[in-house]
Amino acid sequence: MGNDPLGIRATLTTESGPVHYASLVRLAEKIGADVAHLPHTVKILLENVARRAGGRDVSHADVEALANWPHGGDASIAFMPARVLMQDFTGVPAVVDLAAMRSALTRSGGDPKWVSPFVPVDLVIDHSVQVDRFGSDDAYAANLEWEYRRNQERYTLLKWAQQAFDSFRVVPPGMGICHQVNLEHLGRVVIARDGWIFPDTLVGTDSHTPMINGLGVLGWGVGGIEAEAAMLGQPMFVPKPIVLGVRTLGTLPPGTTATDLVLTLTQKLRTHGVVGKFVEFFGSGLSSLSIADRATLSNMSPEFGATATLFPVDSNTLKYLQLTGRGANIDLVERYTREQGLFRTDADPEPHFNEVLDLDLGKVEPSVAGPKRPQDRVALADVRQSFGSVVDGAAASVNAKDIARLVSESCSSAGEFLKSPPERLEEPRAATSVTDGSVVIAAITSCTNTSNPSVMIAAGLLARKAVEAGLQCQPWVKTSLAPGSRVVTQYLEKAGLTPYLEKLGFNLVGYGCTTCIGNSGPLPQEIAEVVASKDLSVVAVLSGNRNFEGRIHSQVKASYLASPPLCVAYALVGTVLCDLNVDPLGIGRNSEPVYLRDVWPTAEEIETLIASSVAPEQFDLEYGRIFEGNDKWKSIPAPTGTLFEWADESTYVREPPFFINFASTPKATADIEGARALAVLGDSVTTDHISPAGAIALNSPAGQYLVEHGVPAEEFNSFGSRRGNHEVMMRGTFGNIRLRNSMVPDTEGPWTLHVPSGDKMSIYDAAIRYQREGTPLVIIAGREYGSGSSRDWAAKGAALLGVNAIIAETYERIHRSNLVCMGVLPLQFKDGDSAKSLGLTGVETFTITGIGSGIEPGQTATVSVTRYDGSQTAFDTIVRIDAPAEVEYFRHGGILQLVQRQLLSA
Repeated sequence: MGNDPLGIRATLTTESGPVHYASLVRLAEKIGADVAHLPHTVKILLENVARRAGGRDVSHADVEALANWPHGGDASIAFMPARVLMQDFTGVPAVVDLAAMRSALTRSGGDPKWVSPFVPVDLVIDHSVQVDRFGSDDAYAANLEWEYRRNQERYTLLKWAQQAFDSFRVVPPGMGICHQVNLEHLGRVVIARDGWIFPDTLVGTDSHTPMINGLGVLGWGVGGIEAEAAMLGQPMFVPKPIVLGVRTLGTLPPGTTATDLVLTLTQKLRTHGVVGKFVEFFGSGLSSLSIADRATLSNMSPEFGATATLFPVDSNTLKYLQLTGRGANIDLVERYTREQGLFRTDADPEPHFNEVLDLDLGKVEPSVAGPKRPQDRVALADVRQSFGSVVDGAAASVNAKDIARLVSESCSSAGEFLKSPPERLEEPRAATSVTDGSVVIAAITSCTNTSNPSVMIAAGLLARKAVEAGLQCQPWVKTSLAPGSRVVTQYLEKAGLTPYLEKLGFNLVGYGCTTCIGNSGPLPQEIAEVVASKDLSVVAVLSGNRNFEGRIHSQVKASYLASPPLCVAYALVGTVLCDLNVDPLGIGRNSEPVYLRDVWPTAEEIETLIASSVAPEQFDLEYGRIFEGNDKWKSIPAPTGTLFEWADESTYVREPPFFINFASTPKATADIEGARALAVLGDSVTTDHISPAGAIALNSPAGQYLVEHGVPAEEFNSFGSRRGNHEVMMRGTFGNIRLRNSMVPDTEGPWTLHVPSGDKMSIYDAAIRYQREGTPLVIIAGREYGSGSSRDWAAKGAALLGVNAIIAETYERIHRSNLVCMGVLPLQFKDGDSAKSLGLTGVETFTITGIGSGIEPGQTATVSVTRYDGSQTAFDTIVRIDAPAEVEYFRHGGILQLVQRQLLSA
């Protein structure tokens, strides 16, 4: 930055002295580009490359091409984030990889300290808490105790990393969700470093990293592998951006929430098609949206497929910084963003976008999304129909009389039930009342909504009115409250709403990602038994962002995303086989029906309580101690030293095989000959289907591995907690109980066919058998392959199972990148082609040619197919290695292998 080869350095005088910045105004003058009308997204990317022009990764031509967007050249952008954000599920394997790189460097005679973050890293431990205890005053303390008992070995690794790596901070358990901590504290909007100021930017190892876009900070989710590379100084290579503008008009109508808005937007943008694109909001309607509302929208970027969803900096941003204890940064933020043309006002001319959609806030209606995908928005009146049309026609078996009974029954001992641990259910009638459509989980959880005081206060007000009306939650519903920030419980308490939420069983269970990532814990034993014995189609309602099959709970067949107040409402009624617009929530103390409209809070009530209950000192208190941790954290042994000491007996942290017997030069790229299909999959196969997640079954390959290593079943913990052990994770890859592999029709789960023998076996066992036989493997899939969370183990696991290539109709952005970064070849069917149109069943052999002589981005590779009867055919595919840098990643067998060889050569 100090060389200023473009001559665009400018100076801003601050209270602490002069600071430099790369001036976009001067850049525009130098090259004659209309920078002023660029989308804010493009301006931030332009500043990023302009500030680093003339170095290793950015040429003058790259800067000029982006400054003339969208008419400039198609050169990729070498984006270098200002910082990296991690959560513990993806952070632990990333730390394991870095520790393994240090071990390998030492074995090769290098200095292990060369492996250290190039940019600041914050890791927030938020994914490990489970809802084991609920509905009681001690639920939070009990769940936190269990979390430490299960995860101490992982936390020891993280404490080692904190002292071993420079610029690496850890937020201990129980402090909040990484995205909300990022929004409320870590995000700076403008960063001052080494005498320069520049926009705060980041990448994160969670796909919901774009939540920070609501604050005007550009950031997006990447795989853990890419994040590790960024930590080590490797830029993110971004193709020429496609930016869709959302013109925002009007205001939300009474009775609707930001959740209803985000579900509407998710459906609209997923239908339009924004995968791999940037979305940016503009228009006068933005002024009516708070930063919390904006963050709720940006959070769902991966659900509609966008890379990021930016809300430019404006006066609301400055107010939010003041509220959340970052007032000292306000002057710098406002002056810098105004100088750079990065400050939005309602009077601004519209930026130039690739395309524009209109969003009329006034047309939003109360909604949920489900029962299996976040983009499937459903109006309240249509929830019953959506459930019945998808879940095996279960709704047809429940008539109106059954619904009336369900909504009117009131168990006098429900309060006692809610205070009991999950192992025992005191009210026996509760289990006998469970039927198809029953809500067995109602969870106010996740970063999506718990960042937003308006919907959290609304949930508390609805609870208060329901309790005052004499309602209680149905006793078969497992209720929980898991906010993303400790500030939430402070303002709920100050508003006087906590006792009412607790009266309905929405006691605090933890500050972390619980139900939304499948850490919902067990159902009460009697409920679990009746669901299993009757094969019931039961339901979860949660205020989260993901509801893919098998994600929330293994016994739950349908899940609906809903606002926090609607989570409370569905817990009261206990079933989705109703229309909350017209059916009662229950019978009140006067023996009269109570309807949703009777207890729904008004906008004025919500705004009044927010004004009196949410205060800056709450943020000052909680974030003043964010890195300290409690006594349990402080008492965890803290290993020291440059190298991590691997323990052979560990079942949580093992040295991965990626750098064992590491060669200083990569193998030559070769064609793939005689491959077999490990699975033939359909559309919308998510990383939840691929990457190990949730509970570990005793009879699964992973469960048997743990038993063989002396781990009792009650201490299996979750796959997420064991992401630092490749032996467990590769055994759980493609292990989802709802996976459908057409090679084994009429079967759900992790099964496949070992073609030469005809044996049906687990995907893991088949992969190992193929490896012993020296047979390469491919996966065949449909559209949207790898959608969902940014789980690097979806790619790591496939690579370790011996999958050489994926052949899919389309890919989600992060997973495609992860595959390349793990040395797995992503091939895409040409338009009109698919496994079905080509008659591929999975019993064929496959030879892939056209890559052995070298790869170019977007080239063609030919797949030759020999059918079971000996007949042959062939088809062309597109090699989805999209940038020259990715060619190098693939050639080296992965991005970390490339970085390791660069370190060795240096």
